[in-house]
Amino acid sequence: MLRAFIFVLIIFLMSKANGQSVVEMSLYKNTVPNSIRSDVKERTIYVEGTRRIYDVIVPTLTMYKPNKTNGISVIICPGGGYTRLSIDNEGVFVAKALNEFGITAFVLKYRLPNDTIMVDRSIGSLQDAQQAISLVRENAVEWDLKTDKIGIMGFSAGGHLASCAVTHFNFTANTSIKDSISLRPDFAALIYPVISFNDSITHHESKNNLIGKDSSSEKIKFFSSELQVTKNCLPVFIVHAEDDKAVPVENSIRFYKACIENKVPAEIHLYPNGGHGFGLNNTTTPDKWLDRFINWLATLQN
Repeated sequence: MLRAFIFVLIIFLMSKANGQSVVEMSLYKNTVPNSIRSDVKERTIYVEGTRRIYDVIVPTLTMYKPNKTNGISVIICPGGGYTRLSIDNEGVFVAKALNEFGITAFVLKYRLPNDTIMVDRSIGSLQDAQQAISLVRENAVEWDLKTDKIGIMGFSAGGHLASCAVTHFNFTANTSIKDSISLRPDFAALIYPVISFNDSITHHESKNNLIGKDSSSEKIKFFSSELQVTKNCLPVFIVHAEDDKAVPVENSIRFYKACIENKVPAEIHLYPNGGHGFGLNNTTTPDKWLDRFINWLATLQN
């Protein structure tokens, strides 16, 4: 039995469907860190047939594993302005698509900032992202994954979370994680991400939900990922639409420039149209960003 299964709560039994295994597990062994006992209950709302999840109390990680894996894995962080999780459009659908390329995908249902369930709402989501990286890396061999091919992907506010994992891997948000386990992802994909908390280009809903309207300049800087890039960051793949009215494309451009300045390998794809929240399919173009991502991944194998 997998070591992780000793302490994870199996919510879905392993099922074989369309050539993949699906397992949902609790992210933490015992107590969820930085948590407050509360009467808040998790809610799911359907919008055009897809789920939006609110008020996550117990974070989970769902593994989508193809029958034939190439050893590469990706942790997916859905977006939703740090208010909700677009768990299908920016999670499940993406995981299943990655499976078609032999990639094992993990959809992270992370906690959303909320003072009634967290001691410090600003770090709860990052704690969950780092715990997901730790969990996958600790069990990589038993899950038939390569320990040096563990990536993270995020959409919108989930892209902000992924960018924080990229830039703050030396900051252990959850001190219970073993020091021997690296929290540095091996690569990242940021899809129309919130990057900066600079008022001129930020997505204000994401910023205000995570750190509040009256945050210190130090906290704003800490969570402005374009200011946190160093030469030690991992390779990054970026996608954005130039007509994005929710999250200005300048977010991705500044992060890309920071990567170039620090000699961090980066590839960016900007579409003239597509708006925000298109998930896998930007219907304004026949081009598929996922195909470009797969091609980019192949260059990292060299």
